[in-house]
Amino acid sequence: MQSRVADPAFVKLLEGFSSTTAEVLYRMPDHPDFLQSFLWQFEDLAPEFPRLHRFLDHWRAEVQATIHSVRVMHQGLIRPRELRIAAQYSVQ
Repeated sequence: MQSRVADPAFVKLLEGFSSTTAEVLYRMPDHPDFLQSFLWQFEDLAPEFPRLHRFLDHWRAEVQATIHSVRVMHQGLIRPRELRIAAQYSVQ
């Protein structure tokens, strides 16, 4: 008998993980007047975002740049996809 195992990515979705994008705005010590951006996409568990917090803790401890702000965007739980007609053309 063959055992069926769920797709690991699907199991993560059921556990609450979702696609997350974090934009970190930061300043380097040698150019404090310039605001720079770092964009990172990963899977994390909303709303606690443990992976993001580990990353930011590492940044604060190891990177010489000062974080100005962090913007976090994430896709919600499993849901039906939205369909929207962007344009409609008649074929004659």
